[in-house]
Amino acid sequence: MAEELILLDFWPSMFGIRVRIALAEKGLKYEYRDEDLSNKSPLLLQMNPVHKKIPVLVHNGKPVCESAIIVEYIDEVWHDKSPLLPSDPYQRSQARFWVDFIDKKLYDTGRRTWSTTGEEQEAAKKEFIEILKVLEEQLGDKPFFGGESLGIVDVSLIGYYCWFYSYETLGNFSIGAECPKIIGWVERCSNKESVSKSLPDSKKVFGFVQELRKKYGLV
Repeated sequence: MAEELILLDFWPSMFGIRVRIALAEKGLKYEYRDEDLSNKSPLLLQMNPVHKKIPVLVHNGKPVCESAIIVEYIDEVWHDKSPLLPSDPYQRSQARFWVDFIDKKLYDTGRRTWSTTGEEQEAAKKEFIEILKVLEEQLGDKPFFGGESLGIVDVSLIGYYCWFYSYETLGNFSIGAECPKIIGWVERCSNKESVSKSLPDSKKVFGFVQELRKKYGLV
């Protein structure tokens, strides 16, 4: 049966990026539809009526929502190539723990590095580095979070990299100086075509963030 795959997404979304990388890792062809989040398409509202958010993967007319769930779905359906989750149940539970950690901690903290000022911004920068240091400790001396190959934790985290320039520039701090192991890991991930081709340009993301700051009256 021909697989019909449509990805409803928004180009700078770190959550959409993880789905794009998972699809690329599996060598899957799909139709990409970039959403205008201020004027959401009827298809997005139909396919994700609960949250009305991207990304949504539409597989043969059926929607799969929430990025971490979509990545697991892709891994389960196309399990014969580039596994993203470990086969061992315990290791799988650990990978899910760290994906959950990333989802609960990183987005809001990163956002506050560019959307706040003064003490609130300083606190956000400190918290952001602390989160990355916890992840660095988990990475240890391994090439990737799961060991020797790209896995679900890497896929879930690497989408943030294209936002690092915005966080650092607007927050006036250096992730590389504080977390060199994370930057080394970024380089290893970026050597993979599935990652490098899925990550938007950091300067383009910065332009997008500046537009948001203008909208919020921060510029």
